[in-house]
Amino acid sequence: MTTRVKICGLKTEAALAAALEAGADMVGFVFFPASPRHVEIAQASALARCAAGKADVVALTVDADDALLDRIVAEVKPQWLQMHGRETPERVGAVRARFGVSVLKVIGVETAEDAARARAYRDVADLIMFDAKAPKGSVIPGGNGVTFDWRLLGGVMEQVPYMLSGGLTADNVGDAIHATGAGLVDVSSGVERSPGIKDPDKIRAFLQAVRSADQSSPRSAVSKRSV
Repeated sequence: MTTRVKICGLKTEAALAAALEAGADMVGFVFFPASPRHVEIAQASALARCAAGKADVVALTVDADDALLDRIVAEVKPQWLQMHGRETPERVGAVRARFGVSVLKVIGVETAEDAARARAYRDVADLIMFDAKAPKGSVIPGGNGVTFDWRLLGGVMEQVPYMLSGGLTADNVGDAIHATGAGLVDVSSGVERSPGIKDPDKIRAFLQAVRSADQSSPRSAVSKRSV
């Protein structure tokens, strides 16, 4: 099984080119002004055109209203909307119905109870992203370079289509894949030289680490539930 990779928080043509050349399957653009990875819609639209036909485009928002989502969907034309805030199952379902775009709901995990929240979204989200819960005081819900105990996903990841995020780097992504059986992994801060500034060498190293993990020990049986 080949693990798919999403590189998130891209802001420049050079970073996007590095991700595509390395073999990223999904590329993410962040629409959240508090984040160092925030991009304007016009900028993301231009980048998305460069990615067309090469990787799925993911638009990350945080508790966005319909007006913002209308603009993003019309101008960026993403294949996925990533909902990274406190969106309820009802809100996620409404967004998917309104925009006709695949929806990825992020669940911040610090405890087993956090992970169990994913079950409430399995009928309204196309994919669940298990990410580390943001540290206290953080102004951004993700991209904090924080990992979580992957064992907390036991009993939940068999029940939902999922992907894995949270502090992944070239050094630990192989262990993460083997531990969780994730068929799709997401990275942002783990391929940066400083917050918001992607490092092409780190992007290439991350993709290579994923490929090496695919060729080594077999993954867990739970991988059939990942995407």
